[in-house]
Amino acid sequence: MPSAPQFVQLSFGFAYRYKDKDIYQAIIQKLARVQSLVRAALLLLNHGFVQEQAALQRAIDETNEDIDFLVYAVTNDSITELHERFLDAFWEEEIDESGTMMGSRQKRPMIPRKKIQAYLARIDGDTTHQEAVRTLSKAYSGYVHGASPHIMDMYGGNPPHFHTSGMLGTPMMEAHADDLWNYVYRGFISHIIVCKAFGKKAHVDILNEHLYRFEQNAGMRD
Repeated sequence: MPSAPQFVQLSFGFAYRYKDKDIYQAIIQKLARVQSLVRAALLLLNHGFVQEQAALQRAIDETNEDIDFLVYAVTNDSITELHERFLDAFWEEEIDESGTMMGSRQKRPMIPRKKIQAYLARIDGDTTHQEAVRTLSKAYSGYVHGASPHIMDMYGGNPPHFHTSGMLGTPMMEAHADDLWNYVYRGFISHIIVCKAFGKKAHVDILNEHLYRFEQNAGMRD
C-alpha cells in the first residue's frame, strides 16, 4: 500500500501531501473522491435537490473514468506518455512559489476527456460502451452548465413555480433515485478494480461477493 500523506510546508502554508506522487497514490485519491461524491449526491437526493445531484453525477462519471484510466496502466497496459501527462497535471499545485492564489501563474494542462475515453475504448475493445459514456456526459452537461431544458425540469406544481427548495414530492424524484442507483453500482465496481490494481485478491473476492448480492437484490441475477 502507498505510504500515508505527510504534513508538509508549501508556499502558502502547511498541508497534507503525498511524497512519492506515484500512480497508486493518485488512484487512492480518486477513489476517495468517488466515495465522497456519491455520498454528496445521495444527500442532495434525500433533500430533493435532483438538479444538483445530476450535476454531481457528471463529476462521478469523470472520476470513475479517471480510475479506470489509471488502473488499466497497472493491470492491462503500462504507464504511457498520456498517463504521465495526466499525472503531471494531477499533482501540480494550484498555488506556485508566490504563495497566493491571485499571484500564482500556474496553469494546469488538463488532458482532454476525449483522449481518456479513446484510451479506455482501445483497452476495453468496446467503442459502443464509450459512446454511451460520451452520450451520458453530454446529457449531464446541461445540468452542469444550466441549459434551459434542464432548468425547466424544476418548474411545475399548482400554481406552477420554480422548485428552488428541492423537488420532494414531485414526479422527478423517482427517476433521479433510480439514476443514482447506477452511480452507487459503478462506484462499487471502481473499488473492485482498485483492489485488483493493488493485488489485494482477498479484498476483491469479498467485494465480488457483496456485488453479487447487490445485483441479486436489484433483480440483475436469479
